[in-house]
Amino acid sequence: MGRMKLIIMNAYFYVLFLISSAIVIPLLFLYVVFLSLFLQNRRVMKRFRRCISWYGRVMTSVPFPFIRLRYEDCSGGGADGGCIFVSNHRAASDAFLMCVLPHEAVQVVNTWPFYIPVIGRFAKMAGYLNIKKMTPELFNERAESLLAEGVSIIFFPEGTRSGSREMGPFHGAAFRLALGSKAPIAPICIVGNENIPPKGSFLLRSGTIRVRRLPAIRWEEYRHFSVFALKNRVRSIIESELSLMENRA
Repeated sequence: MGRMKLIIMNAYFYVLFLISSAIVIPLLFLYVVFLSLFLQNRRVMKRFRRCISWYGRVMTSVPFPFIRLRYEDCSGGGADGGCIFVSNHRAASDAFLMCVLPHEAVQVVNTWPFYIPVIGRFAKMAGYLNIKKMTPELFNERAESLLAEGVSIIFFPEGTRSGSREMGPFHGAAFRLALGSKAPIAPICIVGNENIPPKGSFLLRSGTIRVRRLPAIRWEEYRHFSVFALKNRVRSIIESELSLMENRA
């Protein structure tokens, strides 16, 4: 894509992004406030997290047809209740892509997303977990409480986006939580968005993004693993699937 076309596409996207956000965010906020007058907190939180997912769906549809998003559910079903989703992390857009998951979920994030105007505030209200501001004990306590309520936890265990097709090493927090909570681990593979946007840039490139959910790994399958062995096992599963998706095998 030429430089001028790239600039036009991005102008189109960001203008629609701002207009859509200006309309959708107040409507969703008013919807949640209205529900809070009649429903218990747990039911309000469930709908609030669903609203965040709806917002993500709106935002991922804005750049169509320049950027297309395809969700591939290869899980085979059967993973009801709270899961621990573990995904590779290529671009800043990854957090928005999680809207395709048909689960009530919160994400584990570093500190900086909470400083994004409006969106950061909504993330705090929805119970997103700031792993940098919590002790391991407090983090596991809150995460296990969410899982017990049927809320899934989404991890990007590389900790930072790679900006390329190469996957970085995994941190262990997701897998310590899994061994402590006995929750299923559901691997997620994302391809096609390493330039949407590129690391260090706000300019989106056109392309097709694929998000593939793999079969969950049950407690019975990983109960004898150490944290180190489990994180490397899950990383290997994701890496192998990424190679297949990108014909690198």
